[in-house]
Amino acid sequence: MYQHSAIRRQARAGAALLIAGCVFASAAFAHVFPQKQEPGAGATVASPAAVKITFDGPLEPAFSSLTVTDATGKQVNTAKATVDAHEPAVITVPLPTLSTGHYTVHWVAVASDGHRTHGDYPFDVK
Repeated sequence: MYQHSAIRRQARAGAALLIAGCVFASAAFAHVFPQKQEPGAGATVASPAAVKITFDGPLEPAFSSLTVTDATGKQVNTAKATVDAHEPAVITVPLPTLSTGHYTVHWVAVASDGHRTHGDYPFDVK
């Protein structure tokens, strides 16, 4: 009888550890979202040299991207976006000189744990 009680206690303890591990693991696997955009969403600015977005966690450089399109939907950046090696939560794409008009930033952010988020926002060049 004693042996069965000990086994049950061990099984309960193991189950509790498994549940706790799952709870903490799911908290660690989070999506990343923008915290700061340059130029900002909805801003009217002089032609920016680049678009830079800072996320709330590190990005996977191979799968994260940033593009800018004009009012007709044509991509205006010719260079590829890069994730900063020293600040892995920052992605930047250089831009050519933009003419006056409406532009949209499109971003895809893949967290270091593989979770993907995406979005876009507008800005205007005066």
